[in-house]
Amino acid sequence: MEMMEKAQEFLRNNPDIEVLEAFVIDVNGVPRGKWIPRERALDVLTKGMAIPRSVYALDVWGRDVNAAGFAEGTGDPDGICFPVPDTLSRVTWLQRPTAQVMLGMRNADGTGFHGDPRQVLAQVLDRYKAQKLTPVVATELEFYLIDPVRSALDPVRPPNSREGRWQSGQTQVLSISELQDFEHVFHDIANACRAQGVPADTTLRENGPGQYEINLNHVPDALKAADYAVLLKRIVKGVARKHDLDATFMAKPYGTQAGSGMHVHFSIIDDAGLNIYIGKDGPADTLMHSVGGLLENMGESMAVFAPHANSYRRLRPSEHAPTYASWGFDNRSAAVRVITASKPATRIEHRVAGADTNPYLVLAMILGAALSGMREKTNPGGAITGDDHAISHEALPTNWDYALQRFAKSSFAYATLGPKYRALYTACKQQELSEFSLRVTDVEYDAYIRTV
Repeated sequence: MEMMEKAQEFLRNNPDIEVLEAFVIDVNGVPRGKWIPRERALDVLTKGMAIPRSVYALDVWGRDVNAAGFAEGTGDPDGICFPVPDTLSRVTWLQRPTAQVMLGMRNADGTGFHGDPRQVLAQVLDRYKAQKLTPVVATELEFYLIDPVRSALDPVRPPNSREGRWQSGQTQVLSISELQDFEHVFHDIANACRAQGVPADTTLRENGPGQYEINLNHVPDALKAADYAVLLKRIVKGVARKHDLDATFMAKPYGTQAGSGMHVHFSIIDDAGLNIYIGKDGPADTLMHSVGGLLENMGESMAVFAPHANSYRRLRPSEHAPTYASWGFDNRSAAVRVITASKPATRIEHRVAGADTNPYLVLAMILGAALSGMREKTNPGGAITGDDHAISHEALPTNWDYALQRFAKSSFAYATLGPKYRALYTACKQQELSEFSLRVTDVEYDAYIRTV
C-alpha cells in the first residue's frame, strides 16, 4: 500500500510526466528495461513488470550468454520485477517529461532472484545483520568528458573548452578553472542528483584530459550506496549528452593518461551506532582483521574489480592504481588505505576497482572479504611506506584471462556470491573474452603484417 501511495503522490506532483523508464541492472552494471506510458505507470509501480530473466546475463554487447543457463533451451521465461524503494524520480536531462524507477527481480515466493546483482549484495549484507553490524559506505567515481564526434583514427579525444584543445603535457589536477569550463554541465549534474535523491558531495578535477571525480556521501546502507553509484553514472552520461558531450567510465580510455577508478570507503557500526573500527589508541583489531581479509581475497576478486579487457590497462605501477595486495596508513600507493586522521571517521578505502565495474558486485566482494577477515582474525602483515612493496606482497592479476580463471575456481567467490552467480558471471565474462580473442587489432597489423 505504501508504494501505491508514493506512486500516486509522485504522479499527482508531476502531472506533465509522459513516460516512465523502468530498468534493472545487469551483470555489467548496465541499465536495461522499457519505456512505460504514463497511463500504465501506476500498474507497473504497484504490481511489477515482466522482464526476461536472461536480461541479467547479457555480455557487454547486449547478447545472450547461453552458457549462463537463462536463455537457450529454457524458453527464455520472464521474471517479475518490482520497484527499488526511493528510486522513483524525474529524469531531468531529457526533453520529453520522463520519470524513472529502478527494478529488482523476485521469485514467485517473494525472495530475490539469484541472477540480480542487487540480491547478491543483499545476501552479503544479511550476514552482517546476523552479527548486528552495518557497513557505512561511500563511493568515489572518476570519469572523462569526451568529444562525441569520433572516428576509427580518433576514437577518443577531450571536448573543446574555451581555451581550445587540451595540451597533452598538462595535468591540471584540482584545477578550479577546469571545473568552470564545464560549469553548466556540473550544475545540471548537481540538479539531477538532487531530483533523484543521489547524495553527491565533492566534485574535483582529476589528472587526465577532461577527467573529473564526483564523491558520494557515506550512507549506512550498502545497497543504497551501490544504487547511488549506478544512478550517478546514468546521470553523468545523460547530462553530458544533453550538452553535446559524451562521458565515459572506461577504466583507461587514453593509453598514456590516468585511468578512472571507483574507490570505496567504508566503516562498520554496531547495533549501538558505534564505529567498531575505532580502537583506544589507533585502529581496532576489527579494522586490521578486515584489512587482512581484503588482502587475502583480493587476487581471487580481481575479475570483479577489473571486469573488462580495458580494465587491465589501468593496473600499471605509478598511476595510483594498485598492482599489489598491500595496505598502508593514509597511503594512496596501497591497495587498501587505512584512514585514521579523524578518529570518528576512521575507515578503510579500497582503491582497486575501476569505474567500469558493477557497484553491487564490487561491494559484495569487498564487504564479504572484510567480514571473512574479522571472522578468521586474519593478520594483514606490515603496512607499506611510500610505494615500497615487499616480496611478501601478492602481485595482483594484471591479465584478464588469468584473473577470470582464478575467480572461476575461487572458494571465496563461491561463498560470497553463491555458486550460481559465480557460474553466471564466469560464463558472461568468458563469452566476452572469447570475442576479444577473435578481434585482430590495428596495433598487431602495424607491427606484424609486413614485418614478420
